[in-house]
Amino acid sequence: MADHPVDEKLPALKMATTGLQHVAAMYAGVVAPPLIVGAAIGLSAGDLTFLTGACLFTAGLATFLQTLGIWKIGARLPFVNGVTFAGVAPMTAIVASTEDKSDALPIIFGAVIVAGLLGFLAAPVFCKAIRFFPPVVTGTVITLIGISLLPVAFGWAQGPDPTAHDYGSATNLGLAAVTLLIVLLLRRFTTGFVKQIAVLLGLVIGTLIAIPLGATDFGPVADAAVIGFPTPFHFGAPQFQLAAIISMCVVMVVSMTESTADMLALGEIVDRPADERTIAAGLRADTLGSAVSPLFNGFMCSAFAQNIGLVAMTKIRSRYVVAAGGGFLVLMGLCPMAASLIAVVPRPVLGGAGVVLFGSVAASGIQTLVRAALDKDNNVLIVAVSLAVGIIPITAPEFYHAFPETARIVLDSGISTGCVAAVLLNLVFNHLGRGGRDAHDVTHPMEAGEELTGAPKAPAAS
Repeated sequence: MADHPVDEKLPALKMATTGLQHVAAMYAGVVAPPLIVGAAIGLSAGDLTFLTGACLFTAGLATFLQTLGIWKIGARLPFVNGVTFAGVAPMTAIVASTEDKSDALPIIFGAVIVAGLLGFLAAPVFCKAIRFFPPVVTGTVITLIGISLLPVAFGWAQGPDPTAHDYGSATNLGLAAVTLLIVLLLRRFTTGFVKQIAVLLGLVIGTLIAIPLGATDFGPVADAAVIGFPTPFHFGAPQFQLAAIISMCVVMVVSMTESTADMLALGEIVDRPADERTIAAGLRADTLGSAVSPLFNGFMCSAFAQNIGLVAMTKIRSRYVVAAGGGFLVLMGLCPMAASLIAVVPRPVLGGAGVVLFGSVAASGIQTLVRAALDKDNNVLIVAVSLAVGIIPITAPEFYHAFPETARIVLDSGISTGCVAAVLLNLVFNHLGRGGRDAHDVTHPMEAGEELTGAPKAPAAS
């Protein structure tokens, strides 16, 4: 009996090239979180390179765990794992609330370890509770992830240092605009592999354009070693603070929700539907990978949705291809010089690419919301209020200024507060009491209800 395409082992050359394609599709997504968090802390170029390499290394390990699997761990599907975007905003909130910035990473690592272990224990239960995370919840959360990260891209576009004389200059904004234009042109007029790596090519071309403008610094590459290893606890032993742990546990719930949705989608694409056992095994891989990642100075890991699109486009369904991509990630993490290349890219160039990268995350959330039956008044209200709550830290950064610092770690993360709001509102409107009211269509979320007007209630359409 022939192997299922998911279990097919391709020839070495094809395995390597298609594995590299997966790396190219997700590379920018893996290095963006350490860049954001590292910049918020004020890490040196050397430490920023180290943190980036560590995230590449741990992404490779998590991908191995997910694709190859051990025991009841790993979905054994062509799943790429890497640093989740959902953790960026809460981690930067932790950084902002930490007086001594040298303690920020140890506090983050401690919180990720606890959240990962709790998630691992909760995986068998979570896969049964997924009915409480319908598209109206997951779509709202994913949209908030993209919206919350867009200000980071806008900040990058202005330059690396807000106190510098050229911050927000025409040169910096011009570099960002040119990079964005390059990415858009590549996505519009190319096909296949080139189209998939449009963001990466945009970063390369934008950096080359920045060289004669004096906006590129090759110092990090010159100072980086060819071979290195992400020394365990390089930034200090993990510290455990309750507020940070709660914040990252919320992120873990978001991450597990995204991964579950991704597994369901990927199972359909590769013609191996993800059942409850597969989802539980996949969530164990995500959470265990997250718990182990801080040991090597990495962040929380989750599935990368963009690679699911790559599987659908190429029709190559082998999990061993993605495992080969995980091998390349590990090798890149063990070569600091390779990891340092991203540090060469000027911030304005990153900003231009970030608009596409982070905007795509928001767009994928909107795509999920399309399946959320927004013609029902309950779902419209859930999305409306959850988005409003999640956008508060972006539009009114000092909104929670009167709250204790520990509470602000959670409240200042729009993703965390938006996720909690969406889950609770979904429970109240669609699961408790007369949740069936959402069967009635309305033309506007503010349309008067029958209870307020006293008009008789029309029978629901069958």
